[in-house]
Amino acid sequence: MKHVRLTNSMSKEKQPIGMSPNQDQVLTLYVCGITPYDAPHVGHGRCYVTFDVLYRLLEFLNYKVIYCRNFTDIDDKLIEKSKKDFGTPFKFEEVAKRYIALFEHDMQLLNCKKPTYEPRVTQTIPEIIALVQALINAGKAYVVDGDVYFSIDAYPEYGALSHRNLKDLQAGARVAVSQKKRNPLDFALWKSEPHGDYYSSPWGYGRPGWHIECSAMAKKFLGETVDIHGGGMDLIFPHHENELAQSQSLQKEPFVKLWAHNAFVQINKEKMSKSLGNFFLLDDIFKHYDSQAVRFYFLQHHYRNPLDFSLHDLEIAQQSYTKLVKQFFPLEEIDIDTQYPVVTHMIDFLKDDLNTPGMLGVFYKHADEIFADAVLAGQVKTVFKDILGLSLIPLPEKVHEITPEIKKLLEARAAARMAKDWKKSDELREQLKSHGYEVQDKKA
Repeated sequence: MKHVRLTNSMSKEKQPIGMSPNQDQVLTLYVCGITPYDAPHVGHGRCYVTFDVLYRLLEFLNYKVIYCRNFTDIDDKLIEKSKKDFGTPFKFEEVAKRYIALFEHDMQLLNCKKPTYEPRVTQTIPEIIALVQALINAGKAYVVDGDVYFSIDAYPEYGALSHRNLKDLQAGARVAVSQKKRNPLDFALWKSEPHGDYYSSPWGYGRPGWHIECSAMAKKFLGETVDIHGGGMDLIFPHHENELAQSQSLQKEPFVKLWAHNAFVQINKEKMSKSLGNFFLLDDIFKHYDSQAVRFYFLQHHYRNPLDFSLHDLEIAQQSYTKLVKQFFPLEEIDIDTQYPVVTHMIDFLKDDLNTPGMLGVFYKHADEIFADAVLAGQVKTVFKDILGLSLIPLPEKVHEITPEIKKLLEARAAARMAKDWKKSDELREQLKSHGYEVQDKKA
């Protein structure tokens, strides 16, 4: 049996996940979650569908998986959103509540399974404070006027994950960011607040820095070592580099065995981001496309390759998915039996770095063979539903509103048929078809 292999961002090579399927042995998966200050976009969808497929694959292969995905529910962006929406910085939890609910709704539409744990920063403050204090005690962090910074100089391996040279990073750093720092690359573990706001700590009132939260939550819910740590490629530096530095500084065992990252979603070859204003919200996309067709669209692309998002391509994916549903819907799901090489081949592609396009290629190559055998087709349906996470539920028919323009065309065509003007009737049929209306005439 082939082992599951993923590309490790640290080594840049595919490697086995490190253990065999065993329900007595736990495999831990941590994926960085959203900062809920706005609605989720297509980039979020791609990331969490990717790791949902990994989660499903591992469980399907009989691994006992503990999956943790966090919410960063206090952050500069949340505070600014609170000021904008409520006129005060202290309603950030209400902002988070609103967008977490929308995120959960979108994930449900995408058919993503809920993780084992979904911790929030605001619920992990004691653990964060304890971790910051441990770093200070170990000489890895220092306090300046109530702020606490991690000392890059105390961690010589800094840059190993992102493959960046420390001297080059220091040369490019903006020294003016804070005169409090000993090194321009030092990063905040705790941000002080002058008016006694937010949370009490040994260094005064304040709130956590961004990176420390994931170290604290990963340790609390998964232990000192995480088997697989995932997220988008934009998090490799500085977030995951900093997370690795602060966690590894306090332990001899590896903080993470394997780092996995999905590539960007792009618009016209440029990274999709809210700062650039070139993004599509999932909620808006779902108004025009079936959410499962969107999931299928993501899976047509390898997770490590950039996805150049296109509504035209999404439309084609929806057409392909609609056909797929029609083929599978009448069939019963059947437990996987390895006697079928096609099924084994499909799963082997998924084990090999989540190669969903390769797996779909096997399916399409052998489609005639698959649908000629009800048992084989039932097993393939199980792969699509249980591992790829596609619901395979028929898409609802579009309801077309009869506008005054369409009504006039229908009346004109009825009159042409009454007059036996078949040429005119056919012309009007084509006009209606161009508007998305298929006319079926009753036999006399």
